[in-house]
Amino acid sequence: MKLKDLLSGVSVLESHADFNTEITGVAYDSRKVAKGNLFVAVAGFAADGNRFIPMAMEKGAAAVVTAKKPEGDVPYVLVDSDRLALALIGGNYYGHPANTMTMIGITGTNGKTSSTLLLKHVLECALGAKVGLIGTMENRIGDEVIPTERTTPESFALQGLFARMRDAGCTHVVMEVSSHAIALERVGGIHFDVAAFTNLTEDHLDFHKTMENYCDTKAKLFSRCSKAVLNRDDEWFDRIYGQTQCPVLTTSVEKDADLRAEQPEYLSDGVRFTAAAGKERARVALPIPGGFTVYNALTVLGIAMQLGIPLSAAAEALASAEGIRGRVEVVPTPGKPFTVLIDYAHTPDGLENVLTSVRGFCRGRLIAVFGCGGDRDPMKRPIMGRLGVTLADKAVITSDNPRTEEPMAIIHDILAGITPGMGDYTVIEDRRKAIAYAMDIAQKEDIIVLAGKGHETYQEIRGVKYHMDEREIVAEHLSEMRE
Repeated sequence: MKLKDLLSGVSVLESHADFNTEITGVAYDSRKVAKGNLFVAVAGFAADGNRFIPMAMEKGAAAVVTAKKPEGDVPYVLVDSDRLALALIGGNYYGHPANTMTMIGITGTNGKTSSTLLLKHVLECALGAKVGLIGTMENRIGDEVIPTERTTPESFALQGLFARMRDAGCTHVVMEVSSHAIALERVGGIHFDVAAFTNLTEDHLDFHKTMENYCDTKAKLFSRCSKAVLNRDDEWFDRIYGQTQCPVLTTSVEKDADLRAEQPEYLSDGVRFTAAAGKERARVALPIPGGFTVYNALTVLGIAMQLGIPLSAAAEALASAEGIRGRVEVVPTPGKPFTVLIDYAHTPDGLENVLTSVRGFCRGRLIAVFGCGGDRDPMKRPIMGRLGVTLADKAVITSDNPRTEEPMAIIHDILAGITPGMGDYTVIEDRRKAIAYAMDIAQKEDIIVLAGKGHETYQEIRGVKYHMDEREIVAEHLSEMRE
């Protein structure tokens, strides 16, 4: 492919390279450059790709795309945005695969993973579609599972994934769209047929600095879609709605909206409600407990309606959906009178939602085991400490994924939100020991909520990932309790 074809649509400020140069491939990691490649130098947070231009040239790069003028005699193309250029180059390189499929993006602080998985199920059942999925838990091409390390892959890798989906016959793509993906142009150049907003609560303020910036970043998704679905009950709805540039379908449990949940029932094994859109009504049942499940279901139903799927058909498809791994997931505890639930709640809103929901059907004590992730927004830590201690009968404060931070330093930040007499809590740094402790003190009809890890099967400590599946930990401790 010629350089000029790769740069189609890219805002070029100046060029010192031959646009007719044949390019053998594209690399944005200097270690992966091969002879004849185009090297895109991205100024990242951990490292500036411009520092590695000499290495890329030594390895045979044919040209460089950069937002900073390089030193020396280098064939380069200067662009306005290196990240957007990488995204657009990816689309050109892979033949714009997103344009051949129905693209659906879901953004929000919480609910993205559950909503995308439920929507995939609805599209498969109601349309017989082959669906590509991109999300926090995993990527999928139909039934094929592809491991993932971030909610939204880097833009060039994302375009490659789209190409795999297209080539495999996918007709629809359902993806989580994080605020980082929008801000860092990972979804640059992609137009969505439908985009949806679930909610906005405090998270990622280490990156966005203010909630207003966080909201406005999310809102950018709704300037690049044909139709939108917005949660009217969220306090940031008006700000998102004001920046939306396409037809909107609103959803609500509490207010007037295009699609409402009427007579919601919150049960220990799921939720039920009547979905109402104008004069149309459909009964909805899902085997995932919690008020947030009603909102996720509304998001899914709203997207289905925006795609032209009748409300009754979408509701019927939801009826056959199964529980989602790591989302209010019941862990078997045979022979024990208590219940263990695993949930991915790792934000203040997520923790509040799951504990409040479980409180609604807990007949005994509610025991919460939780921590906070390292190298992530530290401002939410004291808030989660306060919520965990006040909403649970017993809180066990422990580690989540400390990553490169010291586990006890994170725990001290959590404890800063707790005042004397606020509630009963214990600090146990080792998460395995914390889970065992919660099980040891559990009594008849108590419910233990293991919050934060959800679907993850590892724990990252001091930059090293160790295998840790909480389902296995519960099973192992059950065996020890029987001995």
